[in-house]
Amino acid sequence: MSLQPKHYEEIFRQFQAPISKVYDCGKKCAHLNGGKPVCCSTDNAIPIVEKTEWQLLKSRSDLWKPYKAVTPDAKRELADLKGSDCCAIECKGVEHCERDNRSVACRSFPFYPYFNPAREFIGLATYWVFEGQCWVISNVTIVDKKFVKQFIKSHEYMFKQDEDWRETYVEQSANHRRVFSRRGDKFVVVGRDGNYYWVLPKSGGKMVPATNTQLKKLRKGFVEK
Repeated sequence: MSLQPKHYEEIFRQFQAPISKVYDCGKKCAHLNGGKPVCCSTDNAIPIVEKTEWQLLKSRSDLWKPYKAVTPDAKRELADLKGSDCCAIECKGVEHCERDNRSVACRSFPFYPYFNPAREFIGLATYWVFEGQCWVISNVTIVDKKFVKQFIKSHEYMFKQDEDWRETYVEQSANHRRVFSRRGDKFVVVGRDGNYYWVLPKSGGKMVPATNTQLKKLRKGFVEK
């Protein structure tokens, strides 16, 4: 069964915690994007939502509107959505943000639910295409445990309602392992317990604990203002 507006409403209720209570991550990356957070600009990422989530969002607020593609790349991305259950939308901008009316993608960014090769949902991994742009990816230790807890609970609810979403992230996780194995790099997963782990390359998804010293080295991947 696909997710309905009532399911998204429940996900919104369950998942409200900020990534960090200490840092405003949007201010950390804004200097790289003309003063706006990287994740709040359609120049970097076009928000794609299920049509049922869009149905809920527009019933709650006028924050969002359908996205109109201008560039050839954006037009191709929208063309790929034809005939699907998803659509592209955009908000009024960070200065008009309504936290209660953020999409699931907004609440989750830069994380996605990570599944190990045994198809177990074991934590949170990041969308690596935003390395060097997203401050959080280089500073994962700032993530609040309440955020992790709510992320996991809300996504478990999502998967219970719609198995297709589970399959989407199982595939995303496998692709993450393939890409980083080709690079010969390990990547970080925030575990369900709030601790940090490395997924080792060319290891069949083997995970080992990550030390604070190791994680601090990730900061070199982001140019601070």
